Amino acid sequence: MRDFLRNDRPALVLAPMQDVTDLPFMRVLARRGAPDWFVTEYFRVHPDSKLNPYILRSITENKTGRPIFAQMIGRDVECLVRTAQDLQRFPIAGIDLNLGCPAPIVCRKEAGGGLLRHPAVIDEIIGRLREVIDGRFTVKTRLGYYAPDEFSELLNIFQRHAIDGLTIHSRTVHERYQSPVHPEWVNRAVQTLQCPVIANGNIVDLATARATYRQTSANGLMIGRGAIRNPWIFSQIIASFLGTEMPVPSYRDLWQYIEELYQEIAMETPKFIPLAHVQRMKKTLAYISHGLTDRFEYEMRRAKTPDEFHSICRDQLDHDAPLPAQPPNDSKLFCGFAELLETADHSQF
Repeated sequence: MRDFLRNDRPALVLAPMQDVTDLPFMRVLARRGAPDWFVTEYFRVHPDSKLNPYILRSITENKTGRPIFAQMIGRDVECLVRTAQDLQRFPIAGIDLNLGCPAPIVCRKEAGGGLLRHPAVIDEIIGRLREVIDGRFTVKTRLGYYAPDEFSELLNIFQRHAIDGLTIHSRTVHERYQSPVHPEWVNRAVQTLQCPVIANGNIVDLATARATYRQTSANGLMIGRGAIRNPWIFSQIIASFLGTEMPVPSYRDLWQYIEELYQEIAMETPKFIPLAHVQRMKKTLAYISHGLTDRFEYEMRRAKTPDEFHSICRDQLDHDAPLPAQPPNDSKLFCGFAELLETADHSQF
């Protein structure tokens, strides 16, 4: 991962979000300013698992010009080893281990964030994977399951193994997405580890990106929900650091983004069912509609047909007013970032 880093700005990464940041989303995002690398949705790993062909296409059909890491999630050591060996047959930039997913169904299976309750198992998994992964091997984690200070033990494990990078979502599993982040723990990892550290969590716009960078001293920033809501965010961050012209998207630009994403996802749907496709789009619109108009969010929740979907977007978004930079801080999808800004030194933004 170190060879992907920049001297003039933080490296930028799209966070993997299951059923959202897939191949169509990567294509649409890249047209508005690609990150420095991508990470796939996670490959589920268990005794009967095989490589998911749709997720695999994010690797084999990646035309963005950016490298892509393949992410795995699971807890069975031998199955993870087998899957890592299988993935290395494809043109990947590296393999990433998911230790951060807070979804209850995942944690109940002691995978993703659920593994953080079992540091000894994590130690064994990382050790075995390091033995069989010839290229880059990275880890994405949260600070712990219940409390941030659990990260001290995890940090010792990460330090013990020669991983090539660590991405930290600086909340615990228990906090999910409903709390401020704890950037001081990311900074501690930066000061402790020899490998690059990527900061993740609560980066919703340029201001929060720069605040995170200042407070963590991380080598890079990983953005998920903020990039879904604002696909120009990577271009804006790059322009800010390099002193170039910054894109200022309008509501009409957002409308075009939504329409383009609608078409791209439709093309990838094996059996296109119009009503089901609208419901699929509404999952993504949940991240986009916050902070626009109450009417847009209200009507979109009730849209059922493609005609209704397109009509609502046209009526609410077809104008040139600039988009709001930030979502509401009290949103369940985007909350806690105000605290991040309050502790930052704004004078150097």
